[in-house]
Amino acid sequence: INNITEFILLGFSPIKEIEVLCFLLFLLCYLAILIGNLLVMISITGSPLIHQPMYFFLSYLSLSDLCYTSTVTPKLIVDLLAVEKTISYNGCMTQLFTMHFFGGIEVFILTGMAYDRYVAICQPLHYTSIMTRQKCGAMIAASCAGGFLHSFGQFLLAIFLPYCGPNVIDHYFCDVYPLLKMACMYTSRTDLLLIANSGLMGLVTFVVLLISYAVILYTVRSYSVENRHKALSTCSSHITVVVLFFAPLFFIYIRPATTLPEDKVFALFYTIITPMLNPLIYTLRNTEMKNAIKKLWRHEETMAPHLRKKGNELKDIPDFHH
Repeated sequence: INNITEFILLGFSPIKEIEVLCFLLFLLCYLAILIGNLLVMISITGSPLIHQPMYFFLSYLSLSDLCYTSTVTPKLIVDLLAVEKTISYNGCMTQLFTMHFFGGIEVFILTGMAYDRYVAICQPLHYTSIMTRQKCGAMIAASCAGGFLHSFGQFLLAIFLPYCGPNVIDHYFCDVYPLLKMACMYTSRTDLLLIANSGLMGLVTFVVLLISYAVILYTVRSYSVENRHKALSTCSSHITVVVLFFAPLFFIYIRPATTLPEDKVFALFYTIITPMLNPLIYTLRNTEMKNAIKKLWRHEETMAPHLRKKGNELKDIPDFHH
């Protein structure tokens, strides 16, 4: 039984002045996400860095960040200035599926990046034979498959719930826990399935990441001070991203299926803040990424005069149509 064809989103804040301020802030953040992640992707794919597993994963992480935030942020920005914030039933289920799909991909890519660092530091002599291009590609494919299974599970749990009204979602996007509050049935069994699908998946992944970095820290104890600093500097960026992404996820998904006012603020971390900070975190302390971006910029500067010259030459060609 489903008597609802659309949902009303209460949005980020009921105060109009705050929403106008948030519109400007989130618009700038989204532009920063687009520019930063596209710059990382283009810099890596247009340089020899693409042949290194760490940067191969980083380019796909930037792509998943871009897709993930685009499932939520554009509508959030538009709704901040809208009088009525509505989303159709089909649109809501599509947003739910795509958000968890790209979010699941990001979780598994972060796990693959941790495995790459583990092999590079703990088994350096076998690194090139273990982290081949075929294996890296298989890990990306497995990340997509894992993200699909996770999101499809969330989608099935949400689409088979009977919604009888009211149709008001106290959030700025469609997620499973706010939808559960509108279901006209006893949802305790569904709650457990959601915690298992989202919360436990995130918890197990986070524990695996912690174990891998504990082994890395134990291994680098025997390194020289210079090599230890180099090894830890490559891992510190990844650890920062993992903490920023997983901490708010745990607050929202590893608990009984309830919604709190703080959920909207914590959701900003994994929908906007982390995708915006990822390019900065991976670029500011990484000399190779800085050099790749500089080379890209210099290439654009050297190509511009040639393109202008070519354009002038084309203008000088007589137009025989007249």
